Amino acid sequence: MDREVAKHTPVSTTQIVGHRSAKLLPMCAMEQICTHLLVTERGEVLVEDGGPEDGLAVIVHPGSPGSRLLFAAGAEAASRSGLRLVSFDRPGYGSRTAVPGRTIADIATETEMIADRLGLERFAVWGFSGGGPYALACAAMMPERVVAACVFASPAPYAAEDFDYAEGWSQGAREELDRYFADRVAARANWRQDAETMLSKFSDPDGWLERWGDRAEQDLAHSREAAEYLAADVRESLGNGDQGWWDDWVSLIEPWGFDLTGIRVPVRLWHGARDRNMPIVHGRRIAQLVPGIEASFPDEDHTTIEDNHRFEAYEWLNSRR
Repeated sequence: MDREVAKHTPVSTTQIVGHRSAKLLPMCAMEQICTHLLVTERGEVLVEDGGPEDGLAVIVHPGSPGSRLLFAAGAEAASRSGLRLVSFDRPGYGSRTAVPGRTIADIATETEMIADRLGLERFAVWGFSGGGPYALACAAMMPERVVAACVFASPAPYAAEDFDYAEGWSQGAREELDRYFADRVAARANWRQDAETMLSKFSDPDGWLERWGDRAEQDLAHSREAAEYLAADVRESLGNGDQGWWDDWVSLIEPWGFDLTGIRVPVRLWHGARDRNMPIVHGRRIAQLVPGIEASFPDEDHTTIEDNHRFEAYEWLNSRR
């Protein structure tokens, strides 16, 4: 599986928040992205927050590897649409202590904890790529609080019997999946090497621009701004080790801890027909399992699907308030 992070560089101010109500939180100006340090029962958690205080909060679950960093252009567009974006570091990312064995459902529990700390009674969720399952978990597990879910290029649950999880993957990616089941120690060592390579190549914006080739600086998804964001995100998510990324991978392959067929919250899915990072079979599988889902499969790839449909998604979320 070609693991591309797809998100984009914020200018942040820092606020320190302990066990306090959201009513006591100083809010940022609409055009700013602020960083809160939340002190929780699971330790300190850094949270990025941007948008109008009275806007619909949208808790963003980043791809994998991925940190709390919000793409400034996306956050500004959301703010203009009346939405407030919130994102947090999963365990093992940034400065957070890893929690080996965590499940997809565990992150939904963390999401509720973050929402409680920020005083968010009702909110939407958003998940791109490896963040998609976490958004779906929130929809399944918090139907009384989640108003809607937007999901882009998400993996589907692993199923050994009736679904070829690796269909459309490269031979190397298929071997990686086989290695996980055949030799967990070797799989972990190989993953660590891949993380070191990714940190070396893609912690600098030029690494992304070189990767994109002729597409570099031709649109927002492949812009210098996007490359700077992605490089910052790689440094933040992998700079202190790769355990969070490995734990994300394990949680995708192991049972998720909830059932997609039980989701009753409105879900909107976009999955590119030309996606090689997360082939379209995953999007079609999710569309089969989630009741009432609205699914689109445009002629796009992994790098453009979120940016090209961002405004459509914002409009759809506002219609679900």
